[in-house]
Amino acid sequence: MGCCDDQTEPKRIDRRALIRAEENDGQLVLELFTEDPEKVMLKQLHHATDYLTELAALNAHYPSVRLAAIALLGNDSQALLKQIIEKHPESDFAHAAAKRLQCLAIEQTGLIGRWFKS
Repeated sequence: MGCCDDQTEPKRIDRRALIRAEENDGQLVLELFTEDPEKVMLKQLHHATDYLTELAALNAHYPSVRLAAIALLGNDSQALLKQIIEKHPESDFAHAAAKRLQCLAIEQTGLIGRWFKS
């Protein structure tokens, strides 16, 4: 047989990584119980995956968390930004999404494109 990993065996987890993850999870739960949940969510948003950031932009309970998530969205989330604009056309969320789309368009054109555009 070859020297490759055996697909039938479960992957081994590094105990140190598991302990670190458990400590982080415990710290997060402690913060949620003892601090302002809105501030905890805003703090966690900066370390979230793209999927969770998009989810927060669409459905977060606190408006400040939604607006912060919209501001963090990147080029891959342009369809989601357009969806927010269509779903809530006159809301603060739509204005923030439109502003973010403009920023992304400017970033895509680059510095030279901005020189010739002005």
